[in-house]
Amino acid sequence: MSPRHIVVTGATGFVGSAVLRRLAEQDPQAVVRAVSRTRPPIAYGGRWVGADLADAESLRGVCDGADVLLSLASFIGPDADRCTAVNSIGTAALMAEARRAGVRRIVQLSTCAVYGPGPHTGQDVGELTPAPVSAASSSRLAGEEPVLDAGGLVLRAGLVLGRGDRWVVPALADAFRRVPAAWGGGAGLASFVDVDDLARLITAFALGDGAAPAGILHAHHPVPVRNRDLMAALAAHRVLPAAPVGDWPWRRCLETLAATPGWVSERQFTLLAGDHWYRADEAWRLAGTAPGPGPLSRLGAAARWYRERGGTAPG
Repeated sequence: MSPRHIVVTGATGFVGSAVLRRLAEQDPQAVVRAVSRTRPPIAYGGRWVGADLADAESLRGVCDGADVLLSLASFIGPDADRCTAVNSIGTAALMAEARRAGVRRIVQLSTCAVYGPGPHTGQDVGELTPAPVSAASSSRLAGEEPVLDAGGLVLRAGLVLGRGDRWVVPALADAFRRVPAAWGGGAGLASFVDVDDLARLITAFALGDGAAPAGILHAHHPVPVRNRDLMAALAAHRVLPAAPVGDWPWRRCLETLAATPGWVSERQFTLLAGDHWYRADEAWRLAGTAPGPGPLSRLGAAARWYRERGGTAPG
């Protein structure tokens, strides 16, 4: 059997670099082509191709000879034009290249943020109508369409934790500095996944036998995490200075957040503290792999990363 030829875009990113490591472990014979604007800092036994989703011409030929395309590149900053150029127009250009090259298996990483502000309490794909409220999530939703048109699989992930996370836990730390209490009793449930578990899921779909799955699936741990449990775990790992004490009602939390300088917005705070969880059993079943013990059990491996970064804004 000839080795698989796998293209990974966003190869230097948070998720992409984890996927490169997982591919090297699980299929050392695979021929991996890492596509990114900068060279991957890790040794993975593949070939690097410099390209930018915002530059369609740079994508020409990146999928030639590939069996699998893992489309993991995205832009999640506030620049709306850049979001459109990368996440929407760029993804469409990449899918055109994949179709031209005859790629048989395509996996695209998207986000549950396409559903909007919530609250969401355990719905599956098809039970919610996307209602994105940011340029990043709107453009990523638009980028799903060309993937589906190409017969690909879209994975909408929840909040991703682990070494390399520059948004989720730093945002929790900034919010806790400003609102040092249990947010609405810490009762909010949200969908999380450790980056290495997400990479394991993506790799399972990349390397799977038989027909490639298509459509949309949720891609995070099936068991949601309660906010007070997450904050207590972060305090235990000394990522937060203390565990939350006192039960502040939601209105007081929002008023205190607004009155205290910081970088996390009310919309982001609501996403982190409120109910935003989604069914994800089907993805793990179809991938033929177990979800593992859950993201809280993985926090220790990333604790030093988080302590060093603190609550600084993504940059």
